[in-house]
Amino acid sequence: MYRAFITLFTLVAALTASAGDARIVLLAGPPSHGPGDHEHAAGCLLLKSCLDQVPGVTSEVCRNGWPQDPEAAFSGAATIVIYSDGGGGHPFLQGDRLKTIGSLMKKGVGLACLHYAVEPTKEAGEKEFLDWIGGCFETDWSVNPTWRAEFKALPAHAITRGVSPFSLTDEWYFHMRFRDGMKDVVPILSAVAPAATMNRPDGTHSGNPAVRESVKRGDRQVLAWASERPGGGRGFGFTGGHFHRNWANDNYRKVVLNAILWTAKVEVPANGVECKLTEEGLRQNLDKK
Repeated sequence: MYRAFITLFTLVAALTASAGDARIVLLAGPPSHGPGDHEHAAGCLLLKSCLDQVPGVTSEVCRNGWPQDPEAAFSGAATIVIYSDGGGGHPFLQGDRLKTIGSLMKKGVGLACLHYAVEPTKEAGEKEFLDWIGGCFETDWSVNPTWRAEFKALPAHAITRGVSPFSLTDEWYFHMRFRDGMKDVVPILSAVAPAATMNRPDGTHSGNPAVRESVKRGDRQVLAWASERPGGGRGFGFTGGHFHRNWANDNYRKVVLNAILWTAKVEVPANGVECKLTEEGLRQNLDKK
């Protein structure tokens, strides 16, 4: 009965929206980490509240990382946003879900992965993520330190419209695995990682000889990127998103909102997605931890 109700609700919502609206589906992973960290549901609902102010867009949040009725939830979706834990527990790696998402990607549906959701496993999902969003976190290659990244210059791209240079502390992943030659991948946020990011011993997520050499050279590390796929599909990877409080930063939030529209093939406004956030709004929908 409950599943039937959810299906009916989804269909009614879809019919209520304008036929020309771009439909955005946000998948919020289950509660994770301590209070204020990895607030997947609150983060997705916050993004939804902003997206719903954009003309020609409708959005829906599905909790626990996957919809009750995938066929109904993904029907007519312009893009899918997933904000969840990753690795072996990644929602996309359960059962035959990679196949489900893959069929949507072949139809040109967009995909945006936020924070830990950029990490599949080498054994399952890495090949698909490289195809779908152009890059991903790879264990024993990429790292996940907490540090203050300074974004001093931004590329000319629809995703950076209205975004000013900024700096912010987050668990910014870097030294990501990308398609060979960065084919059809555009760095959106890049910064030089300080030497302090290499203070931890080597480990699956903390360090390895290759990343240590990269940091020592002062290479610019790509922390968010946009990609395109053959057939017209678009992808976006964003390694920030650990601390819920960071959504209060207008530039940080705007990058992600603009990217979601871009992956949905919706024209990004000249000044980006304008959305004012109050302290009360930031505290809404936090998980009980």
